[in-house]
Amino acid sequence: MIKAMTCIICPRGCALEVEAATPPIVIGAACKRGVEYAARELSDPRRVLTSTVRVQGGRLRRLPVRTALPIPLPRLVEAARALDAIIVSPPLACGSVVAADWLGLGADLLAADDLE
Repeated sequence: MIKAMTCIICPRGCALEVEAATPPIVIGAACKRGVEYAARELSDPRRVLTSTVRVQGGRLRRLPVRTALPIPLPRLVEAARALDAIIVSPPLACGSVVAADWLGLGADLLAADDLE
């Protein structure tokens, strides 16, 4: 079975055709990173979660956050919904850990901006 996908590793956005074999057969990749991306995407797709969390006492203010590492794609919606339970208090520096090992996914949730 051949699966079509677009490589998201660089701005080139190569259109890939991937056949699930061992190792996967990848057509259309302009570089080695595209081949690696396609193989990983077949076996264990992951994405970085970027969103916002509530700030204590701030009705309209929200703090942008992101996971330090990509998390499994099938758990992305669950992780995003769980952000509703987080309320942070100032001060927080950009890069500070908001939640360690977010939901046991192996990636910390980090502040993506300063909160004063």
